[in-house]
Amino acid sequence: MDSFLNEPLSARQPGQTLARPATRTRVPASTASETPSTSSPPSAAPGGTARGEPSLPPLFGTGRPLLFLLEEADMLLRRLPQSASGSRGRHRPWGGLVSSGSAPRSAMVRPWRELQRVRGWAALAGLQARRDKFGGVSVNLAELRQPLRLERATFGRWLRGSVAQWRKEGCIAVWLHVPIFQSGFAAAAASQGFTFHHAEQGSSTLTLWLGEGPSRLPVYATHQLGVAGAVLHESTGKVLVVQDRNKTTNAWKFPGGLSNPGEDIGDTAVREVFEETGIKSEFKSILSIRQQHEHPGAFGKSDMYIICRLEPSSFNISFCQQECLRCEWMDLGELAQTKLATPITSNIAKLLLYGYQEGFDKIDITMREFPAVSTGLFYKLYHRELPESYRSIM
Repeated sequence: MDSFLNEPLSARQPGQTLARPATRTRVPASTASETPSTSSPPSAAPGGTARGEPSLPPLFGTGRPLLFLLEEADMLLRRLPQSASGSRGRHRPWGGLVSSGSAPRSAMVRPWRELQRVRGWAALAGLQARRDKFGGVSVNLAELRQPLRLERATFGRWLRGSVAQWRKEGCIAVWLHVPIFQSGFAAAAASQGFTFHHAEQGSSTLTLWLGEGPSRLPVYATHQLGVAGAVLHESTGKVLVVQDRNKTTNAWKFPGGLSNPGEDIGDTAVREVFEETGIKSEFKSILSIRQQHEHPGAFGKSDMYIICRLEPSSFNISFCQQECLRCEWMDLGELAQTKLATPITSNIAKLLLYGYQEGFDKIDITMREFPAVSTGLFYKLYHRELPESYRSIM
């Protein structure tokens, strides 16, 4: 803050005196503005900007941008003790300035608060509100330029003003995405009516309904998807079954597990069968879909369980010791009659036996892929196979 100390005495507040160390050389007031400051960035120009900072009004008549001076004040205040005793009032060592009043400290505290405000709005400058086709707006706090410099109060004021503006523009909802390391901002949003919609590993999403009446926003995921593979070796009439380890009842079942995000049903069945048994296979069709609500293994949500028909391309079993207690090829007729299988396994074994004896076209739900409405995307449609004469109808 040498530039502040070099101001003419007439420009200082009443009651301020200058106690200079013996080694300090006074710079004549007439040349103070011509003397370059050692703390000024090389690219700074009088009244201009540096490092891409916005042009701000000068402070203390130095002609240097406000932001640089505020940063100097910030660094200096961090080195100041809270108080110190002296023979004449209180002494605060900011460059030797001594005063019996509080004016010098106020002059420093105000720029420090201004610095926090400038930094806060600079951090918010990178945020973009993105509209969606349903009339909502989405904001992602991962776009904050300097999140550590943004105070909750500053963010709260910005959010309050933004919500008011979006409401005027007719937006019906706000989606606020908060990274886990910025979770403190969720409290500021909650104080304005935002509620949690869902959370994933690295972030949470809050929503605010701005439309009329109760919220019509869709809820988050309500189902989990499990997939099993009934691998039938048609040449022998045997089917692949396993017994889970650490179960109260060791019943025979088809190998399977939960589908991963973005994974197709058939791919889940093939992957799970290979991971549990070491058998490679190919997806042929869907045999059944089970729906169950308030499933204890789905955190109380609903559960969808799909069993697929697979065709094996390898036959030597090498099952996972951590997941399976036993694994073997069992005669399909035996599996359909045994009481040592789970109820759903017994039912599907009978369905599979019917298809094996009468033709799989009577039981298969096959899949066809079509282009989706969204450009570049596709969807898979599962249904009973249509005769060629019907598929060609325009």
